[in-house]
Amino acid sequence: MAQQTPPAAAPVTSTAADNTRLNTRDKSADTMTPTDQPNNSADIKVAAAVRSSIVNEKSLSTLAHNVKLVAAAGVVTLRGPVASADEKIKVGKLAAGVSGVSQVNNELDIKQ
Repeated sequence: MAQQTPPAAAPVTSTAADNTRLNTRDKSADTMTPTDQPNNSADIKVAAAVRSSIVNEKSLSTLAHNVKLVAAAGVVTLRGPVASADEKIKVGKLAAGVSGVSQVNNELDIKQ
């Protein structure tokens, strides 16, 4: 009886996560991060309302529901990945539609 050789294993390919570019950007003093969220009641109220608006929109992905946001003096800064360009626009519009928001800095990244 002839000896059979096992089939060759498929090559394993993986792409390591490389957030170097984002991490460098986030270290800049010009970049808003969640730790920049003011602790006054008006800004906290606006941030909570924006978060609720985003989370309550069931058509958005989990990525979009978890974006970082900072509300300061009526300006909301959005950061983090979303699933598509359409989702980026939708999240920005949701934030802009919240009472007390005068400007939205949409810095969301589209996940590739």
